Amino acid sequence: MSAPPLTRVLGLGFSIALAFGNTIGVGILRLPGEVAAALGDVKLIVLAWVAGGVYALLGAISIGELAAMLPAAGGFYVYSRRAFGAGCGFLVGWSDWLANNAAVAYAALAAAEFLVQLFPGLVGHNQAMALLIVAAFTAVHWLGIRIGSSVQNAISVFAGLLLIALAAACFLVTPQAAVATTSAAIGASSIGSVGLLAAVVIALRSVIVTYDGWYGSIYLAGETVDAPRNLPRAMIGCALLVTTLYVLINLGLLHALSLPALATSKLPAADAAHYIFPHGGGTFVTIASIFIMFSLINAVLLGAPRILYAIGRDGLIPDRAARVSASGTPRAALGITASVVALLILSGTVEQMVAIAALFYVLNYISGYAALFTLRVREPELLRPYRAWGFPWTTGLVLIGSIVFLVLAAMDDHRSALFAAALLLVAVPAYALGRHRQKQQSTT
Repeated sequence: MSAPPLTRVLGLGFSIALAFGNTIGVGILRLPGEVAAALGDVKLIVLAWVAGGVYALLGAISIGELAAMLPAAGGFYVYSRRAFGAGCGFLVGWSDWLANNAAVAYAALAAAEFLVQLFPGLVGHNQAMALLIVAAFTAVHWLGIRIGSSVQNAISVFAGLLLIALAAACFLVTPQAAVATTSAAIGASSIGSVGLLAAVVIALRSVIVTYDGWYGSIYLAGETVDAPRNLPRAMIGCALLVTTLYVLINLGLLHALSLPALATSKLPAADAAHYIFPHGGGTFVTIASIFIMFSLINAVLLGAPRILYAIGRDGLIPDRAARVSASGTPRAALGITASVVALLILSGTVEQMVAIAALFYVLNYISGYAALFTLRVREPELLRPYRAWGFPWTTGLVLIGSIVFLVLAAMDDHRSALFAAALLLVAVPAYALGRHRQKQQSTT
């Protein structure tokens, strides 16, 4: 049974808004302090954020070729299946879907925490609020892709404007006077020091996690108008836009706060806002954080069900997951995704899942870059409306960087690495069951 087609109604503007919403998170409000603490030098801090942007840009340049060549819904699953077969594709799709579910659960709980700060009477009801937030966005997407895309455009634009306003305000104040601090407050001290490499690794890990999400538009490739042209432009445009914004925010924070103050801050955006707006800075950052979380939830809830849709379309799970409503929504896939997100929220294991999700995201990168190399060699005649600039050097660089990052992350957190491996092993019997069911249907 062939899957009903998705409706191509999404333009370039939405694709950029989706990728932007999929990338921007509270990390940019929180992690600049950790990066500053690890590096301890203004030039190194700025260089780290620029390097993260280059890493994202090179990734977008590479994945853009796959998106243009294989413009079907499902994201990294589609590329791995074409390059390495159904088994590897299923494994990548499984890990990608789980990681996206964890991201939504975490973002919903974070949004609930920020709402509690605005409305103290809601204290103690964080899980209930998180469930309501997920239910609300699920209802929006249940109504159709046009409504969901309009919501994404509006939220992404508003969240971006709030961040730009914060960065601009940082440059309008007199720099905070430097305060005395112990040398332990800041990690790296000089080029060539023994601890510099470790400090750089710690800083880049935070930076790379903050940049993750630039590929968000590939999940809705089946609904994108002129996808071979618009998807590469959306990813590259998002990477450039986010890099500019992140560097601007960090320059603003370094201007408004002293380096020791930034390095010891748990939430530097809030500290800068308090310094700029003594009587309303906290509220400003809280509102910005809520909209950033809403943008992320909406974007991921749009993309994650399309992974299940693609796997169902290929017959590896019941084809009900591939059924599309008249309004353009794979409702069964959306319902399953929202249900698993709700279970994660209630389970209290979201923090653990987020740690695992970081490993899965890098595995997705590696699968995509490896697929590009494989398809260049095995299917050179395949139509490529867009070719990755600088291939194989650009793709090779981010592939090596991703492998190194994955190894270091696994070494740093053995427990999460083992848990991630266990979750991947669960996919093996699930895939075997799907293939058995597929063969039975073929025989019938």
